[in-house]
Amino acid sequence: MHNRRQFLTTTTALVALSAMPLRAQSAPAIDIFVPANPGGGWDQTGRLMEQVLLSEGLISGATVTNVGGAGGTVGLPQFASQFDGQGNALMIGGMVMVGAIIANASPVTLANVTPIARLTGEALALVVPAASPFQTVADFVAALQADPGAVPVAGGSAGGSDHILLGLIGKTVGVQATAMNYVPYAGGGEALAALLGNQVAAGISGYGEFADQVAAGTLRLLATSASERQPGIDAPTLREAGVDVDLFNWRACFGPPNLSDADKAALVGMVETMAGSAAWATECDARNWTRILLTGADFEQFLTADVERITGILRDLGLAT
Repeated sequence: MHNRRQFLTTTTALVALSAMPLRAQSAPAIDIFVPANPGGGWDQTGRLMEQVLLSEGLISGATVTNVGGAGGTVGLPQFASQFDGQGNALMIGGMVMVGAIIANASPVTLANVTPIARLTGEALALVVPAASPFQTVADFVAALQADPGAVPVAGGSAGGSDHILLGLIGKTVGVQATAMNYVPYAGGGEALAALLGNQVAAGISGYGEFADQVAAGTLRLLATSASERQPGIDAPTLREAGVDVDLFNWRACFGPPNLSDADKAALVGMVETMAGSAAWATECDARNWTRILLTGADFEQFLTADVERITGILRDLGLAT
């Protein structure tokens, strides 16, 4: 009986192995480093990457590590030092991190890691609890203009895209950025809990983080920050609602510093293959993430220009020196 059980166990393992894509059997295991708490957009991106990379046979396994705080500036130096020169690690980041680095005067910046690929973009959403008296963007703006400090708005870390959008709204409607009551949270889950608990008057984040609650009727979507209406999202843009502002949040992945040319090329190639898969397209569409793949020198040029742009915005809004 013992031999029979051993034979069945061995046979089952061989069958499972043979069912794997051939390239997965020789593919590397990787570390996916998420410099944010579980539940937010970066965490969702990292875990979706793990799922699709595995399903496509591009990796044999992955370890996802979350280190949240200060818009990624707590985790960023840890990633840079822990994985220095290692070709089997990726860090998730994006526009939020660019703003947080500037606002926090972080000594470690994205210049200390290796740009691999811009992956997705997402319009931000302005939402309120279902019981809120704000039925429209005009109601929200009127309250800001009357007493900005009395309208607490939840979002991601200070200096991130959520904070930038609120500052732009305020600047456009004649409200000083420093007078507004922005309540930063380290992760999307915490901001959502504050909204659902009616601890804040409104919230700003990527639409995907609010979509389930909007559909369930526990949150009301007032507008998105897209330049035009997004498919499947039944809400006006801020411009349509009379606030001349648009902003598009982007997410990306980065390798450690001091990568060899071969390791960098391998990571870029792996991510390009993943991003071109039907599985990635399906999952991004389900989350209302727009696929905006950019790799190599093109991504590096985009990143340099966007850092300059965001620095200017933050200075204009009084969020950076």
